[in-house]
Amino acid sequence: MSREYPIIAVTGSSGAGTTTVKRTFERMFSREDVHAAFVDGDAFHRYTREELSRIFREEPERKDELSHFAVEANLLEELETLFQEYGESGSGTYRHYIHAEDKQMIESGYRIGTFTEWQPLPYGTDLLFYEGLHGGLVTPEHDIARHVDLLVGVAPTMNLEWIQKIDRDTKLRGYSQEAVIDTILGRMDDYVRYIQPQFSRTHINFQRVPTVDTSNPFEVQDIPTDAESFAVIRFREPATVDFPYLLAMIQDAFMSRPHTLVVPGARVSLAMELILGPLVRHLLAQRRFR
Repeated sequence: MSREYPIIAVTGSSGAGTTTVKRTFERMFSREDVHAAFVDGDAFHRYTREELSRIFREEPERKDELSHFAVEANLLEELETLFQEYGESGSGTYRHYIHAEDKQMIESGYRIGTFTEWQPLPYGTDLLFYEGLHGGLVTPEHDIARHVDLLVGVAPTMNLEWIQKIDRDTKLRGYSQEAVIDTILGRMDDYVRYIQPQFSRTHINFQRVPTVDTSNPFEVQDIPTDAESFAVIRFREPATVDFPYLLAMIQDAFMSRPHTLVVPGARVSLAMELILGPLVRHLLAQRRFR
């Protein structure tokens, strides 16, 4: 898709590592002087944390129905409207969801688990960057994926994803391990229904694979380091990828299938820069003159 206002979306489950990919894009944008409108997928949750707690107390049978993965718990019409408006005019409306790590906003008076007011996107941006759960979602009512020019999936092996989520939510967000495990299990049906199908629509998938034992993800353990993992990178259109160049530039990388590059975990940042940088430049080069 070639247009004046491109959209890049990084999609993945909670704890998958989408924020790491976002930081790679941020570095590229800064280096290339790209002005991006950043949108957090959590901002399109339907309920505040307090509202969800109240619903679960009054209607406990709805706890699984209203997981953050589920369409019923998210403002998907508003998200699709934002993507459509931005793609057509570079405008739209968004807000922020307050996490425990948003120290500056909390110091400004916002409470964890609430939203800021809706506001217009910054004027004059070069592209929209979305990071969240539903960037590649397609349902009978919504087709968010069709608005995205570059869709990147982040999907570690499932046990590793759970280990990462437990580690983040206990250390940064103050949840008990039991509460996080309960959330993981309660979301499983929605994960299979709404999250996993998106990875068949992505242009590129980054899947981190550990080389240490993660057989029991619910046992307290350290997250495998970069040196203890590989990144499996799958391309939807391998004919457009210069694999000989990537193999020459990334030490110890190899091809496992004609569309799949395997990279040592310690070199995944380099791989992301080499793969994603040209794609961003291509999107911007294709823009119509304003």
